[in-house]
Amino acid sequence: MPYQEHEDLLFDEQELLEEDRELLESIPPDLDESLLQEARFWTRIMKEHALFILLGLPADRPDLREEATRFNEVFARLERALERIDRLNGKLLRHLERSLVALINFKERLLRLLLACNLPGNALFPLLVDHITREAKRFLHLLSRPEPENRLQALLQEHAFWLRVMKEHVEFVRHLLDPSERTLIRQAEEFIFTFSRLLETANELESMGSANPRSFNTVRRFTEEVIQRTKELRDFKAAAYELLLTCQVLSIIPSPLLADHIRREADKFLSELSLFVPTEAGTK
Repeated sequence: MPYQEHEDLLFDEQELLEEDRELLESIPPDLDESLLQEARFWTRIMKEHALFILLGLPADRPDLREEATRFNEVFARLERALERIDRLNGKLLRHLERSLVALINFKERLLRLLLACNLPGNALFPLLVDHITREAKRFLHLLSRPEPENRLQALLQEHAFWLRVMKEHVEFVRHLLDPSERTLIRQAEEFIFTFSRLLETANELESMGSANPRSFNTVRRFTEEVIQRTKELRDFKAAAYELLLTCQVLSIIPSPLLADHIRREADKFLSELSLFVPTEAGTK
């Protein structure tokens, strides 16, 4: 879809903030608050995805660059609108869903171009585009307010999704560091090994959990290990952000914002685990 077709995604923020009373009254306040917090977090993430795509696109594709810029603007407006409300109203929710579907389609179109080697001169890993597409699809799913039927399966699904995200984050960082940054590269490679192992275990536990066991205490021990390792990775990402800000690391990372972006996602993973294991995940 050429970028001109996204014109209808731009909107008057005040108009979308008008409350849909009937819909709001049908949503329990605690569920609506949870949805709003998810929307605020992921809308900022989507806005930054559009920026990272823009930074990686070749100069000779102004059509794609304008489209990425437009998505960055659309999600920036949505982000501002979400900060001005206490409950997510129907009109704004519907526009958020429409914008998200359009962004997913754009990401998938970019991935098809990359896989067919039809986007020369770009600085986008195909796996990165696949990665940010998966995150957008998760956001779209969350907007449907799914209620997990099985707490164990919900926890194991959290592990499977987020551990893959954490592993890929550090893989991207590893490949963006200058070869001379041997200490940071070694640290990144150690995290890749750790999170690859954790992801493999998470997938196995999720498969076992499908039998709906009455007791599965191994999952709690595994979750505690995941929390500890994720805190260590979060701190590595935070340190990388500070090094980038002060120009103390050699890399082709396009912006310090990328390091802060992936650090926030690690904190998000920890906050979600705290719903299952409050004490361990909640400790800084």
